[in-house]
Amino acid sequence: MTATEIVAAGQQPAGAEGAATLKQQLHRSQRVYKRRTWMLVAPLLAFILIIFVVPIASILINSVANPEIRDGMPGVTAALKRWDGAGVPDENTFRAVVVDLRKARAEGQIASVAKRMSYEDSAYRGLIMRTLHAAPQNDAAPGTREALIGALPLWGENATWRSLQRASRPFTSYYLLAVFDRKVDPQTGNIVKLADTDALFVNVLFRTLLMAAVVTLFCVALGYPLAYWLSKQPAGRANLLMIMVLLPFWTSLIVRTASWIVLLQSGGLINGALLHTGIIDKPLVLVFNRVGVYIAMTHILLPFIVLPLYAVMKGISPNYLRAAISLGAHPFIAFWRVYVPQTYAGLAAGGLLVFIMAIGYYITPALLGGPGDQMLSYFVAFFTNTTMNWGMAAALGSQLLVIVLLLYIVYIRVTRTQAELAAH
Repeated sequence: MTATEIVAAGQQPAGAEGAATLKQQLHRSQRVYKRRTWMLVAPLLAFILIIFVVPIASILINSVANPEIRDGMPGVTAALKRWDGAGVPDENTFRAVVVDLRKARAEGQIASVAKRMSYEDSAYRGLIMRTLHAAPQNDAAPGTREALIGALPLWGENATWRSLQRASRPFTSYYLLAVFDRKVDPQTGNIVKLADTDALFVNVLFRTLLMAAVVTLFCVALGYPLAYWLSKQPAGRANLLMIMVLLPFWTSLIVRTASWIVLLQSGGLINGALLHTGIIDKPLVLVFNRVGVYIAMTHILLPFIVLPLYAVMKGISPNYLRAAISLGAHPFIAFWRVYVPQTYAGLAAGGLLVFIMAIGYYITPALLGGPGDQMLSYFVAFFTNTTMNWGMAAALGSQLLVIVLLLYIVYIRVTRTQAELAAH
C-alpha cells in the first residue's frame, strides 16, 4: 500500500506516528521529572515557609495589630463607629463604657485596656482604672454621662474619645510611629515629634548603625590583610591557618563574650600584662563600655569577612600584579589599582554580612556594654520578655527588617554594576 493510499484510508505514515508517540513520551517524562523535582524541593520550601516566612509575616502583622480595645470593650468599639467625632458621645456610649469595663474587670482584661490607652496618653491609664468607682452601680440608670464627666473631667474632653476611637480600630500606626519617636497628637490628630525627654528610639537606631559600621570597618581593616596573607600561603599551611580563623565558630557566643570580660576587666590578663610591662600606670577601662563591645564583636565577626575575601583572592592570578609592575607601576600602585578592584565582590559580600549581623547583636553589648551601648535588639528583648509589649517589639523588629532589605538591595545593585564593568 502506497503512502497516498494510507492517507486516504485515514492512517498516518509510520514515521509521523512514531514522532507523535515520541513527543508524548517526552512530555510524559518531563511531567514525571518535574513532579519528582517538586517532591524533592517541597520539604525545603515547607521549612522556609514555616521557619522564615511565617515568623516575618507575624512580626509585620503584630507591628500594626490593635486588639486590646476591640477585645476588651466591644460595645464601645461598636458605638464609636457611629460617632461623628464632634463633641462628646451620647449617654448610650457612656453606658457602654461602664458595661464593657465591668466585663473586662471580671475577665481580667481591664489592665490590658488601661495599658493600651496609656500608650495614647499616660493619664488615660488612671482614667480607665478609676472609671468604675465613679460610675453608677445600675448600668441602666440615667445620668451615667454626667456622673463620669463630673468625677473624671477627662471623659468630657473630645481628645479622650478621639484617642479611644483611634485605639479601637483593628490596625494602628502607634508602634511604627513610636519607633521613630513620633505619635498622634490626641488634640489635633496630627503626627508630632515626641519631646526630647521621651525620644529614645531614633538615637538607638543611629547608635546601632554607628556601632555596626565601626565594627565592620574594624573587621575590614583586620580581615583584608589577613585574607591576603592566607591566600599567598601554601595550601597545607593555609588550611591549618584557616582552622585557627574558624576556631571561634566552635565556641559558644556566651562563652566567648564571658572570656572577653575576664580578659578586659581591670584585673584581667590584658591590664595585668600592660601594668607588668610598665606601658600603663593604672588599669584601662576596657569593659562595660563601648570599647569592650567593639573588641568582642570584631573578634566574633572577623571570620565572616575573611572567608569571602579569601575565596575571591584565591582565584586572582598573580600575573596581573607582575604585569603591572613590569610595565613600570609602583608595587603599591599596582596593588591598589589592579589587585584591590578584583576583590570588591568579596569585600562587599563580607562587609554586608558583618554589618547585617552586627545590627542584630544582643548578648555581646548586653554583657560587655554599658547603658549607653545597647542596640535595637536589646529593646526588642526588653519589650518581649519584660513588658510583654509585642507591638513595640514587632515594630522594632520590622525596623531592622527594612534596614536589612535596603542593604540587600544596595548589595545587589553594587554587585550588578561591578559585573557590568568587568564584562566591558
